[in-house]
Amino acid sequence: MNLATYARRNMFRRRGRTILTIIAVVVAVLIFSLIRTAVAAWNAGADEAATDRIATRHKISITMQLPKHYVQELRDTPGVTAATWANWFGAKDPKERIPFFAGFAADQNTWFDVMPEMSVPPEQLADWKSTPNGAILGDLLAKTLEVQVGSKLVLTSDIYPGDWEFKVVGIYTPLRKTVDRNSMIFRWDYLDNDPRAAFSKDQIGWMVSRIADSSQSAEISRRIDAKFDEKDDQTVTMSERAFQLSFLGAFTAVLKAFDYVSLAILLIMTLILANTIAMSVRERTHEYGVLRAIGFPPGHILGFILGESILVALVGGLIGVGLVFLLINNVLGPAMEENMSGFFPYFRAPTSVMVTALAASVVLGAVAGAIPAVLASRLKVTDALRRLD
Repeated sequence: MNLATYARRNMFRRRGRTILTIIAVVVAVLIFSLIRTAVAAWNAGADEAATDRIATRHKISITMQLPKHYVQELRDTPGVTAATWANWFGAKDPKERIPFFAGFAADQNTWFDVMPEMSVPPEQLADWKSTPNGAILGDLLAKTLEVQVGSKLVLTSDIYPGDWEFKVVGIYTPLRKTVDRNSMIFRWDYLDNDPRAAFSKDQIGWMVSRIADSSQSAEISRRIDAKFDEKDDQTVTMSERAFQLSFLGAFTAVLKAFDYVSLAILLIMTLILANTIAMSVRERTHEYGVLRAIGFPPGHILGFILGESILVALVGGLIGVGLVFLLINNVLGPAMEENMSGFFPYFRAPTSVMVTALAASVVLGAVAGAIPAVLASRLKVTDALRRLD
């Protein structure tokens, strides 16, 4: 008899209780992994942001606009190799086939040069530059709206009144897994020349610049902002990562709270496992007394109990991680990417999350069994033999 054999044979002596405990561990691993995956997916776009791009917006708020002539002054800044701009449109589908998607007007001559991770076939890009109301859609958005190249698309806006008619001239595909595939980009001049947008004539929402040396990002940002410090509309320039995180502000706080919830889930799992092991030890106290009486040292008793606790946690952890891979990575993940790409363009449980969940199960299994194991190993043989219940 060795530690592994003893733990394995004793694990299912109370079959119902052990199975329920394993299920509790599985559920805890699933919930923990789901929360951690959501946090990782939410931050994935910012974590993979280009280091050689910086973004400039109005100093007060992203909702306030800047004069378009700022773009040329931006391009004249030392260290800036290219610059483009865009305006938020607030696009909405009148047929409500999708609850939310990003729609914005951008410069047709420079946008896809500065944002090459949105891959558009050259002939479609050429059509966009020659079609005033041309629009380029992400592949998932095109599928959801049931349109293809050449289709007519009518949308409304939260900002600009009336129906807006577009011609789909291109569909972009992502070159990076975290690129939003539910966006629509149309020509800025189409918006700017429309009388319904007269209140924002010659105004832009934000600017994106490509820089020559990413290590000089902070210095170039200071130079840009210094150019506009004495003007009516001042700017704040930041890394692309910081710019993306600024959009996530309020929801990031919610996800931070979810982080603490995931830790609470692990604590609950530990308490359930500790209760199971404590009950098992109490029922077998007489047996441990017999083992001590025939020569087993306290360390062996300690090892038997810890081994059983760790084994239950390990089995639950392995099943839980297996279900994480099957349910999150192969069922929930693809569904989230298709229907909520604006928030989660890539939703898969990272290997690090699954490894952490499994490791946490084993460690917490040891923690849960530690107190019952130590108490049992310290019992006097005579006291243990007196307990027959």
